Amino acid sequence: MDQFAEQLIHGRTHISPKRLGDPGPSPAQKETILLAANAAPDHGRMVPWRFIEIQESSRPALGEVFHQCLLDRDQGATEIQQQEARDKASRGPLLLLAIANYRDANDDISKQEKLVSLGCAIQNILLSAYAFGFGSGLSSGRALQSDRIRTLFQLTKDEEPICFITIGTVLKNKPGRIRPSLSEYHFIF
Repeated sequence: MDQFAEQLIHGRTHISPKRLGDPGPSPAQKETILLAANAAPDHGRMVPWRFIEIQESSRPALGEVFHQCLLDRDQGATEIQQQEARDKASRGPLLLLAIANYRDANDDISKQEKLVSLGCAIQNILLSAYAFGFGSGLSSGRALQSDRIRTLFQLTKDEEPICFITIGTVLKNKPGRIRPSLSEYHFIF
C-alpha cells in the first residue's frame, strides 16, 4: 500500500467535537473535503445521502433543539446539563449532519447498501479533512431520532439523520485509541 494512504488511514483518529476549534477548513478546503464524499461506492448512482452544513447563524436553533430533546427525556435536568446540551451545537468550526436517503424506485438496492454508501462517504470526508491536517469526530445521541431534529432540518419521510460530523483544528487530544488486532475481526470460513 502507498505509504501516504497507509498513514492517512491508520493515522486518523476520532477527536471529540469539544476538542476541535478554529481555524476550520477554508472554503476551498471545505469544498475538497465535501467532494471526497462523491467517491463513495454508489450502486445505481443514486446518491442515497446528503450532508447539511450547520452555519454559525443556525447553531443557536440547533442548540435549542438539543436542549428541548434533553427536557423531553429528563424533566429534572440541571441547569448545567441544559447548558451543556445547548453548547453541543457550538462545537467545532465545521459542523455537518449526515443524512441517509432511502427513497428510490429501484427496489434492487437495499436500505443497508445505501447506508454503507453513506458510511463510505463519511469516511472519505474524515480522511480528506485529516489530509488537510484537521481533526474530526462523529457524534450522535438520542436527539438525532427526535421529531424535533426532523422538523428543524425539514427531513422527508424517506430520510434518516445518522450522525453529526465535526471538523476543525485539534485543540487538545487524548492518546490514540488502541486498534483491534486482525484476529479480533477477521475470520476464515
